[in-house]
Amino acid sequence: MAGTNVVYRVMTVEDIPMVQLVERKCFTTPWSRNIFVSEVTRNDNAIYVVALAGERIVGYAGIWIILDEGHITNIAVDPSFQRQGIGQGLMDVLTMAAVKRGVVAMTLEVRVSNSGAQALYTKLGFEPNGIRKEYYQDDKEDALIMWRELGAEWTNAGN
Repeated sequence: MAGTNVVYRVMTVEDIPMVQLVERKCFTTPWSRNIFVSEVTRNDNAIYVVALAGERIVGYAGIWIILDEGHITNIAVDPSFQRQGIGQGLMDVLTMAAVKRGVVAMTLEVRVSNSGAQALYTKLGFEPNGIRKEYYQDDKEDALIMWRELGAEWTNAGN
């Protein structure tokens, strides 16, 4: 499992070029460099983390903290590193950071066709809670809204 040789840490501006490589491999409408720079340097309500295999960034994830809720903005793992536990590792690191900021519940949107991501989120305790019609700009695909209440195992771990 990749979790043993993958290091997770907070994203820096210097990470953005490698993050964008992962972003372009995973999404048809990738975020611009300026969006990432703004999120990392100016958004006090955002937390972004990266996963490194050696010197290479192989995944990243972000969350916005809104009061006591966390909204996952994006998560991506380089396709050649998927199904090795990195996505779960990113989500765990992000969840711990969010709990330390007072988050008690988390939400995200995922393509209705992305059964692999939905399986991971379900494994992590997220439950379906609605549909956002034509959410994705590139092809107007619907998004499944998923929520997760953070139980005592997380809220106690954040103390």
